Amino acid sequence: MNITNEERQTLINLANEARQHAYVPYSNYPVGASIRTKSGRIYTGVNIENAAYPHTMCAERVAIFKAVSEGETEFEVIAVVTNNGGSPCGGCRQVMSEFGLDTVVLIADGDENLQKELTVSELLPEAFTPAHLL
Repeated sequence: MNITNEERQTLINLANEARQHAYVPYSNYPVGASIRTKSGRIYTGVNIENAAYPHTMCAERVAIFKAVSEGETEFEVIAVVTNNGGSPCGGCRQVMSEFGLDTVVLIADGDENLQKELTVSELLPEAFTPAHLL
């Protein structure tokens, strides 16, 4: 899939803007995500922490779940912005793989500099996918 530099930057900007709403009283590590569906709609998400740590939700999954709750299940690209360009966690990688190994993942830092661009397949080699359940 071809993504223009302008499209990359727009998604990174939206993710960074969303990051300002992250609820991170424990880690102080705000994460923002924006995901574009194949239909062209964009959804954002932020990480939301909880005093009971296992109930924390990552920004990537929030954006994906928002899109799915609106009927979208086919994604083209997701941008993830952290202070230092941190990579998605294993749980987020697994959720991303559910909806397409070819989805492009943009990882950027808090200054909106693209640090890495790769696919979900590259982030999670040998992913367990719905095809394994057949």
